[in-house]
Amino acid sequence: MTETDENQTTATYDVVVLGAGPVGQNVADRARAAGLTVAVVERELVGGECSYWACVPSKALLRPVIALADAHRVDGARQAVTGALDTARVFARRNRYVTDWDDTGQAQWVKSIGADLYRGHGRIDGPRRVTVTSGDGARHSLTARHAVAVATGSRPVLPDIPGIQEARPWTNRHGTDSSAVPGRLAIVGGGGVGAEMATLWQGLGSQVTLLARRRLLPRMEPFAGELVARSLTAAGADVRIGRQVTALRRPDPTGPVTLTLDDGSELEADEVMFATGRTPSTDDIGLDTVGLTPGSWLDVDTTCLVRGADGEWLYALGDVNHRALLTHQGKYQARTAGDAIGARAAGLPLDDSPWGDHATTADQHAVPQVFFTDPEAAAVGLTAEQAAHAGHRTKTVDVDFNAAQGANLYADDYQGHARMVVDLDRDVLLGVTLVGPGVSELLHSATVAVAGQVPLKRLRHAIACFPTVSEIWLFLLAAHQRG
Repeated sequence: MTETDENQTTATYDVVVLGAGPVGQNVADRARAAGLTVAVVERELVGGECSYWACVPSKALLRPVIALADAHRVDGARQAVTGALDTARVFARRNRYVTDWDDTGQAQWVKSIGADLYRGHGRIDGPRRVTVTSGDGARHSLTARHAVAVATGSRPVLPDIPGIQEARPWTNRHGTDSSAVPGRLAIVGGGGVGAEMATLWQGLGSQVTLLARRRLLPRMEPFAGELVARSLTAAGADVRIGRQVTALRRPDPTGPVTLTLDDGSELEADEVMFATGRTPSTDDIGLDTVGLTPGSWLDVDTTCLVRGADGEWLYALGDVNHRALLTHQGKYQARTAGDAIGARAAGLPLDDSPWGDHATTADQHAVPQVFFTDPEAAAVGLTAEQAAHAGHRTKTVDVDFNAAQGANLYADDYQGHARMVVDLDRDVLLGVTLVGPGVSELLHSATVAVAGQVPLKRLRHAIACFPTVSEIWLFLLAAHQRG
């Protein structure tokens, strides 16, 4: 029921979702599938960060760069490549995939599932209440019978160093929505975003300098970052490991920026991009009205119910719960939580035991991740170091991809490496890491093996087709059997 006056409306729904990105859309969809009424609140574009400034545009931009690199790896094809990338068409391709930053289609999808869309800034206003302030000043007071789901994501955080504001640095948004190629681009940060953006802009013609405080891709096995750094260097990028920025100068807003490094040297670039971490977008969503700290990551249980809030009504999904800042993992949480909301609303028992219908168990044991660098880096589950730290008795098995004929047919002199971490007590895989051209498409098989806890004596019966890159599984299992 809705009551309306000139500047304010009130309405009651079963579920109110803050954030209409992929995570918010998924929890709304699952709640609707359970027969619940749903309101979705969005202050920017429906579709969120992933659709317009992260996963989709970055992959759309990177694909031509990687396709060209793949062609150069195959004799007969490399001779046919006689020119550089057409950057105007690369940017146009990106624009198509982000629908020119027009969210009409995604807004229509929200309405097509039977949810109501409210555009504006949503803030929690006490238990089970949300106030939405729209751009024209209108206010909508929403009450949730069963759940408020926070899916507001995260945003880049810039370090507090002298000159940071004067330098006007790029963040991931500038890195994916810009349509001009800087002559010299300095990228600060060696994580996935920094490594992907270095691959992208070096491929588009920038002279890239990548500065990493530690090794590249620090959340993966060490060899992953080493292979990516080696490839970037071969492509012409300047990769500097162990370096930090201590100050920035840009006295002329249209001129170059100068970076002072911790070894006292200086670096001049036309643009500088920081990919040095993210912070939750929870500082202005009314957490203080329910006894929680604004700007904090939200601690959740396995059903994504927020700990510290009275009653079973507040959920946090995706980046805001800090479990795994990956779109696909947030969508998994949203589907699981949406089903849990539906079960609780219907008074049905929850199956929140490990790997149950209402448990986000994969967040702890089987998180897959891919970085679309050249070569690609893909991993699921635990690294060898993480497994040892967790107290597992393990065996690490390593194989170079050039052992597999399928890999060598895929690319001449295929360069890549694979590792699996075996739990010796249970004879199952704890983690798998794959680095090489095209390995992103191999990751799901590894994810099934880790999440399904498939015994290795059974996994050896999953035969890889000859001659494919996935033959690497045969060589990993053979190496394990040899001891």
